Amino acid sequence: MTESRDQLPPMRGGAYEQTYLILAGLFIASLVACNLIFQKFFMIEVPLPGGGTHVFRQSVGILAYPLTFLVTDILSEIYGARRANQVVLAGLVASIFTTALVEFADLAPSAEFGIGSETFHGVFGLSKVAVFASMMAYLTAQFIDIRLFHFWKRVTMGKHLWLRNNASTITSQLVDTFVVLALLASFNAAGITWDNLPGLFLDGLLFKWTIALLDTPLFYLAVRTLERRFPEQVAALAEP
Repeated sequence: MTESRDQLPPMRGGAYEQTYLILAGLFIASLVACNLIFQKFFMIEVPLPGGGTHVFRQSVGILAYPLTFLVTDILSEIYGARRANQVVLAGLVASIFTTALVEFADLAPSAEFGIGSETFHGVFGLSKVAVFASMMAYLTAQFIDIRLFHFWKRVTMGKHLWLRNNASTITSQLVDTFVVLALLASFNAAGITWDNLPGLFLDGLLFKWTIALLDTPLFYLAVRTLERRFPEQVAALAEP
């Protein structure tokens, strides 16, 4: 007689794989959201030492993007470079698929109720430009991030989590910020031009690097928690 599903023994490492899927889901959701909401910009007036202020301007898409680097670093540490790269490729496929859906939705004739085609196009019409720019920067930066993370892990012989977390993220985000802004300026998308690119570039780096430093305790917490929960899998990953 066949055992019922409830009677089947749990899969070995099932929680390990479920955590991988959750992290991959967070990564993909953050990436897709960045590409959909990028056209809105926010402003923050930051006081400077000695008086005066700096007006910080950046796309709201940047709010979720630092999470993608945090997740890939956690994946790299707990699941290895190969599986972290798999999530990066899955994010690329998800972004392209989402762009195709948005394009079909934009082309569909609108009914007499709802927001209408003009409003919809104004909000989502540039998504393909954003995705192209974001994907070029994304692929470059994420693969650099993963490679550098494991480079620093080898150099430090598995020690100094903070170093490989921040050194890999800071370098890859510099590449990412420049590439995406340069491509958007080339298409004159979302009001980004070569004239305002330098200011957006510096503001973007300031924001991303600040978040990278602030999320270091979260990285330590996540890695130590997962190492304690999955000691066998992490130990097997460390074996030559």
